[in-house]
Amino acid sequence: MQTLLCIISKMRKEYNQKKESQILKNLDIYKNQDFSFKNGRIIGSMCTQPLPIAKKAYIRFLETNLGDPELFPGTKEIEIRYISFLKKLLNAPKQSSGIIGTGGTESNIIAIWLAKNLSSKREIIIPKTAHFSFQKIVSLMDIKLIPVNLTKKYHMDILDVKNKIDNNTAAIVGIAGSTELGTIDPIPELSDICKDENIFLHVDAAFGGFIIPFLKKIGYNVADFDLKLKGVSSITIDAHKMGCSAIPLGSLIIREKKWLDKISVETPYISSKKQAGILATRSGAPVAAAYAVSEYLGMQGYKRIVQRCMDTTNYAQKKIENMGLNLITNPTMNILAIKLKKPSVVVYNLTRFGWKVNYMSRFSAIRIVLMPHITKRIIDEFIPYLRKACESAGESISY
Repeated sequence: MQTLLCIISKMRKEYNQKKESQILKNLDIYKNQDFSFKNGRIIGSMCTQPLPIAKKAYIRFLETNLGDPELFPGTKEIEIRYISFLKKLLNAPKQSSGIIGTGGTESNIIAIWLAKNLSSKREIIIPKTAHFSFQKIVSLMDIKLIPVNLTKKYHMDILDVKNKIDNNTAAIVGIAGSTELGTIDPIPELSDICKDENIFLHVDAAFGGFIIPFLKKIGYNVADFDLKLKGVSSITIDAHKMGCSAIPLGSLIIREKKWLDKISVETPYISSKKQAGILATRSGAPVAAAYAVSEYLGMQGYKRIVQRCMDTTNYAQKKIENMGLNLITNPTMNILAIKLKKPSVVVYNLTRFGWKVNYMSRFSAIRIVLMPHITKRIIDEFIPYLRKACESAGESISY
């Protein structure tokens, strides 16, 4: 009998091993269909390959849940420390606070939810370059978006902002690193307006939050955008973009911690008494990854990454312009938007050649983003394929 049980146990173990092996083989088949950050062929994304330390930290905290913090006090401490790092990066005052979630969309939703509840008003003034998450906000909340015109440099038109403010204005949104062009709205001027008018100012720096502070340090002329400005109420910043961490990790830094009461609910059957934000269950894994990267790089490490990305951006710009192609605008940060007659065809051709860029129909352009995984060597590999893709589409290029 004992021998029979051992045989059955062995057979079951062998079956499970074979089943696991087959599942993993199938997963590898699917994974091999993906494009990869590692080889540089994804050249149009605002995400990047996470640093190795992010991957190691992520795996260590797979089972943690920050929605029930007393079960995971060490993970909660990591979250507190990471928010402190972001507050320092963004010049937040002592009384500020932060909410960590999945990314810019969630952070933007929370910011407008907060502005609506603080003001009891329903209109949000946004630039025409605002992220599509604000369209989701309209669908989720009883909110009306008031778009304002752009200047010739694709910034919010301050005069139009002033003209659009009325008694129903709950918030103004400024973009610090627009998704399409990487442009920065005149946040200091918006700050002055919002401070004088007592209006909530939300800055969407999901992409630019890890770039602009370091652009200033390496000599680029960029204006303040963060909580140093008294009129700024909240800032969105994503670690899974230029923060070089694992997906998904976004944060919202809020000027006044007490404001969170406006979006908090009681949570009587878990270890926290109240929760703000959207999610209840929140994995500690991406938080641990982002914290690990921030500790590993520090401010100087991020500065070096931004310098390298801007060097690559300038290098790519020269290569592209030498082909006779034009940019929509000179780059503010590590984004290049290339004006084309048939951008969708060029994107299709590049995909066939194994490269992924983004198509921007509104500007009749393609976008490339010079993230940390993109090097000058990769640009040298990409340019001949860009030339070939343009030639096949009938675009005018020079030699």
